[in-house]
Amino acid sequence: MERSGVLRIQSMRDQCSAQEWQARIDLAACYRLVEMYGMADMVANHISSRVPGEEGAFLINAYGMMYEEITASSLIKVDLDGNILAKPDFGDLDYGINKAGYVIHSAVHAARPEVACVIHTHSWASMAVSSLECGLLPLTQTAMRFLHIGYHDYEGVVLDVQEQASIVGDLGKGEALILRNHGALTVGNTVGEAFNWMHRLELACRSQLAAMAANSPLRPVPQDVLQETWKNYQPGTRRPYGVMEWPALLRKLDRTDPSYRE
Repeated sequence: MERSGVLRIQSMRDQCSAQEWQARIDLAACYRLVEMYGMADMVANHISSRVPGEEGAFLINAYGMMYEEITASSLIKVDLDGNILAKPDFGDLDYGINKAGYVIHSAVHAARPEVACVIHTHSWASMAVSSLECGLLPLTQTAMRFLHIGYHDYEGVVLDVQEQASIVGDLGKGEALILRNHGALTVGNTVGEAFNWMHRLELACRSQLAAMAANSPLRPVPQDVLQETWKNYQPGTRRPYGVMEWPALLRKLDRTDPSYRE
C-alpha cells in the first residue's frame, strides 16, 4: 500500500558499486540525523559524500527534497565541474542540484582529497553565532574543541566559483568553519566523523547563546587550560570521531524510519 506524502523513487542499487551503495546509505542517514537533531533548513543546505573508487565524483541531495525524506536512491552523483553523472527518475519534478551546494562542496572535495563528507548547515544557533563579532567562544568543554576554528567572511550567496579559493583557504586543514553571517561547515574522513563535528559545533553554539542570554558575566578559562583541552580533541590523542556512535545512530534511525536505506 502506498504511503501518502512519500516520494517514490526507483532504487539505484543496481546502478552502482557496493561501495557507492554503502556511501549512499550513510549519506542518506546523515541527512535524516541532521533533521532529527534540529539542524535542517527545509530543502536548503547540503551534505555531500565522496564516491569511493570514482575520482572527483561525489553524492549530494536533490534540490527540492526535505532532509527527512532523503534516501540512498534519491541522491545525485556529480563531478567536480558540476556535471550530473547519475540521478534517479524524479518524474515531472525533475530535481537537480543546488548551485551553491556544488560550489561549496566541490571546492572542499577538490582541495581535501582525504575528506569523505562535507556538511553545511543554516541552523538558528550557527547563524546567530556567525553574526557575532566575537564568533564562537571557548566557554564550555565542547566549545574548546573548536578553539582554532576557521572563519570565512560573507561574500554573498555562494554562486561564484571565484569564492572557492577563499573558502578552502579559510578552512585550511581544519575540520570546522564558521561562515560569517551565514552558517557552519564541517568535514570528516567519514560521514560519521563529519556528523560528530557538526553535532558538537551545534551544541557549542547553542550553549554559548544560552549563556550570553543569561545576562551574567561569563566565566573565562585560562589560556593554557584551553590549549591543553583542545589538544585532547586532536587526531593522535584519541580515536577518530564517529567510530563509536555511528552504528548506534544508524540503529536509532532503523528503529524510527529505515526508509533512508531504500
